[in-house]
Amino acid sequence: MKYWLLKSEPESYSIDDMKRDGTTTWDGVRNYQARNYMWKEMATGDLALFYHSNAEPSGAVGVVEVAGPAGPDESAWNHKSPYFDPDSKRENPRWYCVPVKFKSKLKRIVTLDEIKKNKTLASMVLVRPGTRLSVQPVTEAEFKTILKMSEA
Repeated sequence: MKYWLLKSEPESYSIDDMKRDGTTTWDGVRNYQARNYMWKEMATGDLALFYHSNAEPSGAVGVVEVAGPAGPDESAWNHKSPYFDPDSKRENPRWYCVPVKFKSKLKRIVTLDEIKKNKTLASMVLVRPGTRLSVQPVTEAEFKTILKMSEA
């Protein structure tokens, strides 16, 4: 099993939206490295921290599970979608996404400031300067530390 962090702006799609919907497709990702994580490395059953970005405060707010294998991101072919990509073709998709399902909300948000101050999380991709990936790997230890922090 691998662990991940998935970012979403709460105005676009929040943990409460995820809880209400139960499942969603993690589409609209338009960064090749993030796409490759979903397409080539994520597997059914992997767990991910649901992270509210560009929020006050930003932080980990829940847990979701990868619910199936990656497939082509249909939003790339939808002319009305903000994620439309005219260069992505059905016979040769450029973008991929994974289905995810709601597992739980954290008891409390674990803020970015708290994460940055925790020395055991100093190597986390999230806190590296210049890293803004919306899909990123998390170690099992980092995942468990954030869950524990949410209990405090």
